[in-house]
Parts: sequence; structure tokens; C-alpha cells
Amino acid sequence: MSSAEDVRAEVEAWVDQNWDPELSVEQWWQRLADSGLARPMFAPPYGRGWGPAEARVVSAVIAEKGALGPAGGLGVLLAAPTILEHGTTEQIDRYVRPILDGTEGWCQLFSEPGAGSDLAGLQTKAERDGDEYVITGQKVWTSTGQYADFGMLVARTDSNLPKHQGLSYFAFPMLQDGVEVRPLKEMTGRSIFNEVFLDEARVPAANLIGGLNQGWAVTNTTLMVERSGIGGGHGGGSAALPGTVAGHLSRPAQSFVGLREALASGGVGSGRVNQLLSLAKEVGRNDDPIVRQELAKLYTKVEIIRMTSLYLKAGLGRTGGEGSMAKIRMTDAIRHAADVGNLLIGAYGQILGDDTLTAGSIQELTVFAPGPAIYGGTDEIQRNVIGERALGLPKEPGPDKNTPFNELLTN
Repeated sequence: MSSAEDVRAEVEAWVDQNWDPELSVEQWWQRLADSGLARPMFAPPYGRGWGPAEARVVSAVIAEKGALGPAGGLGVLLAAPTILEHGTTEQIDRYVRPILDGTEGWCQLFSEPGAGSDLAGLQTKAERDGDEYVITGQKVWTSTGQYADFGMLVARTDSNLPKHQGLSYFAFPMLQDGVEVRPLKEMTGRSIFNEVFLDEARVPAANLIGGLNQGWAVTNTTLMVERSGIGGGHGGGSAALPGTVAGHLSRPAQSFVGLREALASGGVGSGRVNQLLSLAKEVGRNDDPIVRQELAKLYTKVEIIRMTSLYLKAGLGRTGGEGSMAKIRMTDAIRHAADVGNLLIGAYGQILGDDTLTAGSIQELTVFAPGPAIYGGTDEIQRNVIGERALGLPKEPGPDKNTPFNELLTN
């Protein structure tokens, strides 16, 4: 048997033995984490050390068996890989397992009202006070902040250093006095994003990831993983939300099976292409040459994204701009999928609701589609990264890179 067939047989046997619809979400996620199947591409003891092909088999088997998928969210997608890369042994032991078993949910405290595209220009302060840092400032576009136990916080610890050198990265506890989270309602009607106000909130010095004033290197790891994740079409996991805030851990795991993910309209992969192929047949336009051409274009884009992801995960072709290139490809594919969907449903695209054609799926994708070109770093920023890191073009003109942050003009 091939490796994929071996993996399939092993995972099928494991799910048959362990899945029970009566388990709570927490109990089921604990079993997945214990088995290494929650994130099989992680190295042991947290995963199996498998490649992307095997990981896709795991996801497919879990879905085919009618079981709930593993815990998702930004903890799994961003925090865990970053902590595994930069954290101490104690930090890895403390944070990675609760991320994988879903008992702690995470958010990303990066962007600020005056520091989005220029993230290194952030002004949130972290001042040492004994064994803690006192945090004051404001963050915005904080995905799932209203459900998070912890945040990946980047704050300025030394304004006398150049702006990229005076930053530090913290595992920041969200559930404390001094933290106010305000959800922001988007065009989709959802509130994925939030603004977060930090008023003398506190974080233990032991939660400093990667060392004092070394936060930019750690941040870049998170950003690289984020852009590659968006570019690879990764969603946020199951419809059940990790962490103590949402209240999903104690509910029956079965109650979330088959539900659409609660917090995102999703990327574009083979599932979206298959949906549009079926929709073309349903509305009688599968023989329309224009429709066929647009579906072929979308299929080609999705396949290029998939194959590029496999290529990069195999450790090939590193230039420094791969994550940015992947993100741009994905944002283009999402917009194209929305265009194809509206080509098929016509005027129905103006009406939302579960009782409309496609049950509102294409309609929601339409209002969601502009977002990916903005979040995770705008497409314009990604093109700058590609130009500088992959093509070797000069950086945009600006102050000398050694200028202390407190001497720079702001806003």
C-alpha cells in the first residue's frame, strides 16, 4: 500500500474506535490531541510529523466518518507554530497542548489604528513593572478577540531603538481588567473583527516569546505562517470555537458536525469549485461556453494554489516572498469565485438568506470577497514584500532604518 493508503487505514481504524457522538467537544478534542491527529504535520509529541498529503487524508477521513474536525482558530494556525519556533521549552509545554485540544482560544493583537500596513510603527507600550509588563494602547481588526483566552501581542518595549528593534512579543492573557473588546460588524453581518483597548493591562514577563526587543523576528514568523495559511486556503477549523469564552467545549460534539464554520466565509478550494460546478448544472448553464471558461479558469487557479502549497511545504524554491505570492493568488481566486457564483445566480445575488438560491452562500462570499485583499497584510504590502525579498528591488524611500522610533514622525 502507498503511504496515503496506510495513513487512511490507520486513521479510519482510530476514528471508528474513538468517535462517539455523545462526547463533548472538549472530550473529543482531547482524544484528537492525544493521538497527534489534531495537527498531524506538527512534529511529535504534538503531531505525527506527516506531510500535507497525509494531513489532507486525516481531514477527509474525519469528515467522511461524520466526526467533528479538530480545534481550529488562530491558536492552531498562528500561535502554536510561532511558539514552537521561538518559545522556550517551558512556554511550548505551557501553551501548545491547550491550543491543540481547544481548551484555550487565541487572537492576534497586531494591527493598530495608525499601524496596519506599517505594522512596525505600532505604538502600544509595554513597560516593565517587577515580574510583569504593563500594557497600554489600542489594537484593531482583532479576529475572534471576543472569544479569546490569549492574544499574540506585539508591543513597544523600547522607543529609543529603531522601530523594528524595540518591539517584543507576548502571550497575553485576555480575560483581565484593563482589556475591553468591542466587536466590529462587517458587510457579511458577522463580527469576526474587533477593536481592543488595553488600559494598564498586565502580562507576566515569563510570557515574553523570543526575548526582549526581539519581537519583530517572532512577528515575521507569525506573518509568514498567516500569509501561507491564507494562500493555502486554510480555514479556521470546525464550527465549534476553542477556548473558555464561547461556551462550546461542554456541548455535544455531534451538535457541530455538518455546520458551516461560524466565523468565516472561508477560502476557495476544491469544495468551492465543486459547489459551483453543481450550481452550473442546477441552473442549466453547465454547457454555456462562457460559464465553462470561467469555471476552468477558477479550477486552474485553485490547482496552482494547491500545487504551490505542496511545493513550498516540501521545502523547495525559497525566495522570501512565497507566503506573499500565495496570499495574492488566494485573494484573486476568492474574488473570481464570487464573480463566477454571481454569473450563475444572476439577480439572486442581491438577496441574502437561507431560503435563497445557494442558501445565501454565494451572496455571503460576494460581500466577504473584498476582505482577504486587506487582512493579513494588504495585497499592496505583499507586492512590496515580493519586490524586495524575491526580486531584489530597492525598498521604498524613507527615514534611515537606524533612526530611533521616538524621533520618527507618526500618523
